[in-house]
Parts: sequence; structure tokens; C-alpha cells
Amino acid sequence: MRYAYYSGCSLHSTAKEYDISTRAISRALGIELEEIPGWSCCGATSAHVTSELLALALPVRNLLLAQELGLDTVVCCAACYSRFKAANKAMSSDGNYRVQVSEIVGRSYSGEVQVKHLLDVLTNEYGLDALRAKATRKLTGLRVAAYYGCLLVRPPKVVDFDDPENPTSMDQLANVLGAEAVDWPYKTECCGGSLALTRTDIVLKLSRDILQMAADAGAECLVVACPLCQSNLDLRQAQINKRYKTDFALPILYFTQLVGLALGMGWRELGLNKLIVSPKKLLGAKTWV
Repeated sequence: MRYAYYSGCSLHSTAKEYDISTRAISRALGIELEEIPGWSCCGATSAHVTSELLALALPVRNLLLAQELGLDTVVCCAACYSRFKAANKAMSSDGNYRVQVSEIVGRSYSGEVQVKHLLDVLTNEYGLDALRAKATRKLTGLRVAAYYGCLLVRPPKVVDFDDPENPTSMDQLANVLGAEAVDWPYKTECCGGSLALTRTDIVLKLSRDILQMAADAGAECLVVACPLCQSNLDLRQAQINKRYKTDFALPILYFTQLVGLALGMGWRELGLNKLIVSPKKLLGAKTWV
């Protein structure tokens, strides 16, 4: 299995552990990722609220680079995934946009490159049975809340991946690795991602509600697929506790880190040491570590 890999800005900076764990598990599973040479920012989250053409041209430029590799493209960031899928939808269905964007980027593009999220690749292409067979640890006793956020599965006519109201792919992934995915109602609620710097008050309220629902459901940690969601829920926990007089200490893991744990990988190998809310105490209490 070989894919063009679009890491995006977050995975090279604030979400470095997402990139580290993505590459680590891909190597272990025999999935070859070829990073798109000369990739640039896809415009999330600012471009699509300032210029519709810019919001299309930025991902299209990267898709054209991927097209030169002749490979389907894998994306990990839910925001990047959303912008790539939206661009493909517009380029394949709207001739006016296609002409204007082609003039901007200097080449014609009609949405030919297939774009997939890594979660989709693992669950539907690599396969859950194959993943189970590769696992050397069974994550028994780990209760996780699978948090998809608002972008990964929406809008359904654009992303066409999992149920937009009750997605289950990450739950199935956790369960097949031996963990227990709890049943909870906030798996697709917004954390306030793009408001992290401009309206921190809103982010704290939305993220507090998500953490509370996960805790009420008995989760010991949250598993995410978006660097913006991870940052809000992980980085802001101390602020949330101070403002709302709560005592949350829920580690926020990427699903790639969960997979890596099941594959027997180590702490630094998965970037677990980079998380703000350390999972060391939680994982140290498990017999399989």
C-alpha cells in the first residue's frame, strides 16, 4: 500500500506527535507514505472565510503535486482533509470554479486525485482484521471516548466517510485493539477549533462540555483525529479547570498513538511524551504496558 502523504502545517509544528506516530505505525504496517514534495498550506482554517477562490486554489495546488506522484493522497488533519475534499468536489462539479482556479494555479484540474483520511485507510483499506492480527498488545481495560469533531465526517456529501451523526470507525478501531470505546453523545460536537485565539471563552466552554460528557461516560482518555481538536482539549484543560472549578486530567491521544501502543511501540516512538496532559499514569496502571 502506497500513498502520497500530505502532512500539512500542524503536523510539522504543534501536532508533531501526530506526524511521528503516523509515520511509525505506517512503517510497522507496511504502508508506504511518500510526502508530497513542495507541499504548501491548504488554507485551513482562514482561507475559506476570506476568499472562496483562494480556499480552492490552495488545496488544488497540492493535489496537482500529488497527481504527479500518481498516487491516492492520505491526509491526517481533519481540517486539511475537509479542504481537500471540498476542493475536489468543486473542481469536479463546477465548471466556473474549475476555469478560475486553473487560471490561478496555472494548470487544469478536475478532481482526479482520490483523497482519504488515514482513519479511513486503516479501517476500510488495510482492514480491522489485519490490524488485529498485527497487534502485539491487547489494550484491555482502557476506556476511550472516540472524538471525531465536527469536520472529519461532515458535510457528508463532501467527505463521504462514516455516519455524520454517529460515526463508528474510530470506535471500531479502539475495540478491535482491545480497548473499550464508551457510548457517549458528544463525539461530533465542535470544540471551537478555529476560535482558539480569537474567542478563547467559547473554546473553553465547548471543550469543557466535551470533556465532561466523556468523563460522565466513564472514559479514561479521548482519542482524536484532528490536531485542532487535540490542541483545544489537551492544551486548554488547565484553563478549563481553573475557570469552571473542575479537575479534568484526561489524556487526549491521537488514534495513531493508540494503534502504536497496540503494535508494541514505545513512549517517545509515538510522541506520547509531547502531550500536555500526560498519559503516563493512566498507561502505567495497565498490565499490558
